[in-house]
Formats: sequence, C-alpha cells, structure tokens
Amino acid sequence: MKIEDNDFGPDFKWGVSTAAYQVEGAWYTDGKGKSIWDVFSNTKGKTFQGENGNITCDFYRRYTHDIILMAKLGIPNFRFSLSWSRIIPNGTGKVNPVGIEFYNRVIDFCLELGIEPWITLYHWDLPFELEKKGGWTNREIIKWFGDYVELCAKYFGDRVKHWMILNEPMVFTGAGYFLGVHAPGRKGLNSFLAAIHHAAMCQAEGGRILRSILPEAHIGTTFSCSSIHPLGNSTSDEMASKRIDALLNRMFVEPLAGLGYPVADLKLLQRLEPFIKDGDENKLAFDMDFIGVQNYTREKVAHSSITPLIWAKVIKADKRKVDITEMNWEVYPESIYEMLLKFSKYKNFKEIIVTENGAAFPDVLLDGKIHDIKRINYLDQYLKQVFRAKQEGVNVNGYFIWSFTDNFEWAEGYRPRFGLVYVDFKTQDRIIKDSGYWYSKLIQSGI
Repeated sequence: MKIEDNDFGPDFKWGVSTAAYQVEGAWYTDGKGKSIWDVFSNTKGKTFQGENGNITCDFYRRYTHDIILMAKLGIPNFRFSLSWSRIIPNGTGKVNPVGIEFYNRVIDFCLELGIEPWITLYHWDLPFELEKKGGWTNREIIKWFGDYVELCAKYFGDRVKHWMILNEPMVFTGAGYFLGVHAPGRKGLNSFLAAIHHAAMCQAEGGRILRSILPEAHIGTTFSCSSIHPLGNSTSDEMASKRIDALLNRMFVEPLAGLGYPVADLKLLQRLEPFIKDGDENKLAFDMDFIGVQNYTREKVAHSSITPLIWAKVIKADKRKVDITEMNWEVYPESIYEMLLKFSKYKNFKEIIVTENGAAFPDVLLDGKIHDIKRINYLDQYLKQVFRAKQEGVNVNGYFIWSFTDNFEWAEGYRPRFGLVYVDFKTQDRIIKDSGYWYSKLIQSGI
C-alpha cells in the first residue's frame, strides 16, 4: 500500500494498543495488589531469563511522555487496559483511590490531547488474591468480575466511549490453565474447561453490565485468531484442522453469538457439561457492538495419533521454511483477510475492529535511529489484506497496531520488540522507529 493510496475512509479508526501489566510497572506501588503475573514472572524459571514486568516501560510514571509522543505522531485512538488489582487490590472489596485517580489522569490527558481512550477491562492480570480462591476455575468469578466491571463503568464511563470486555480469552485460559506456560501456571484439563466456561460467561455478563450502566457506550470484546490450514491434502489433516479451528478460533465467539460451544467439531467440549448450570446457555450470548480481531499469523495443522482429545498438532513455522517473525510466527498477510471474512459471517455483531496486529523483529539502534523495514513491510502487507476485506464488504472499521512501545512480552520477556517506539529498558529512553513515522504518515493521509 502506498501511503497516498490510503482510502479506508474518514471514519476508519486508526490506533495503537498496549496492556497494563506489559507497560505500567509500579507493580507494588501506591496501594496496588499483586496480580497473577506479578507472582508468576517473579517465580524462577517461568519467563525468559527470569525477566519480569516490575518496571517494564514505567508507564505508571511516564504516561504523559508516552501520550505526548502518541499525539506527536497523530495517533487518534489509544487502546489500553486497566489493572484490576490496581483498582481493587484484593479483587473484591475495598477500592484503591490512588489507582482510580491514576486511570482518571490517563483518560483525561488522552482527551486533552485529542486521543480517544479505548479501555480493555481484563488483559490477563487477575488479582492474585482471587487466584488463591481458584481464579477463573471458580464460578464466583462471574460475580467478582461483574462487580469490577460495574465499578469501572461508574468511575470512567462519563468519558470513555469504547470498551472491550476480555482480551483473548482462548490464550489466557489455554496458556494459563491448561499448558501452564502463562500465569497462573496451572495445568490440567479440568482447570482449562472450568476457566473456559467462566470466561465465556464473563464476556457476555460484562457486556450486559456495561450496557445497563452506559447505554450509549460502544461495547466489544477481543479474540485471538489464526487462519488454520491443513498441512497436507489428506482427510485426516483436514479434520485435524477443523478441530484446531474450533479450539483456537471458535471457542468463545460462537457462544457469544448464541450458537453455543462448537462441540460438533471438537468432541472434547462435551466435557464442559459439569460446569454448565441451568440457564447458562442463554447467558453466554450478548450482542456486542463490535468484536476485536487480533491476528498475526496462520497455523498449519496435521493429524496426530499421539495427541489425545484433539488428535492434531500445529507444525511450527520454523519447521516449514517460511518467513517468520521473532516470535516464530509465519508472515502470512492473507491470514488477516481470511479471519475477517470468517468473523464477518457472525451476524450478531455490528462491526469488526482489528484491535491487534503487528510484528516483532530484531531492532538495531544505529546513530540514534531504528530502520525497521521488516516491520513496515509486514504492516503494509497486512493492511492491504484488511483493505481487501473492506472492499469486499466486510464491515471492518478500525485497525490498532500492537504495540505503541516495546514492552514486557509475557513469558517471552523483553527479547521480542513489537513497538513503533523503541524503549531502552535501562534508561527508559524512547526512540520513534521508522515504522512509527510510517504509521503516522499513513494515518494523516487518510484524515
């Protein structure tokens, strides 16, 4: 896409995304309680080289500087999350007024500089005190989460128009409660299934609570997704792909759309039955104003006779001799087009926003500058596919890059850099990368 060819329209939402734990730091400051990521990343052997988010980008103290940089680049929309344990240190009960005031300042400063805040209510950092009670495996979380949503709506809803309930529930339930590679580090099928159902209930319940308090709000939720392709032409690989697609792409969107869990294509989900109570089926559904699509790559899938329950395996990108990012994700621009088409078939949602897309590549600081041409090419190619989908009638009305600054990338630590802005984590200096200037010019050409 040439910059002068930006024809997404004047109402298209251009933005950037971040998450509280990944950028804020101040992990145990001003009355904040511990989150599961505070505990997990400070536990030996859980993250790359033992790195943690205790300081990260220090956004808690440097938010004005970063938002000024955002305004300098002409970025009009900023998606960020709230830290539940900064607002309610124990997850329930007493509110932390200093935490409330911090987010009031962030919201007000964004608005002062003409930047629209888009809030994600939950981006993986569950209060640790709730995890000690079972976390997402405890059905009580529906009430805990509902109370948190209600509080946020009442404190911030007078200024915040755009809300997202959950960030990528398939990732935080799968990586955190089945594989154990993310916080809280639990493993096991029963934990995973319980977490799935309670998260699915919360994404709809959160929407209902926001709608009841803020009837004019623009309410959505976000889904991780990857286009799924069979490795070969065999029927067994095709069927394995369907199972993985049901697991990774359809698990949470279909209950929300009123279709129930995709049990027909993933028999494993029959085991959800013990966690489903009378009346839950209807409570899983909610008509969101938008859904957030978060796509980076595609996956190739083969049948596997040694992987019980799903009988499938994902073939890693570096084993397939394809162009990859530093996350070992294939660069496959058509994936975002394929997922936009797929999600557009769910008729319960008015529009789609790409709430995350981006790439981690090694950045080389040379004479105070970073010429990240690979990142620019990646973003350019993926945006062409977003535009292709829009031209074909998909109601995609926004695009947010992950991420504004380099940050703490969960269990991968600080090695993968996704940002449009480089962060020296020792000095906290910021340097706008070439990709940041490129994105700024692209946005300005479409306004």
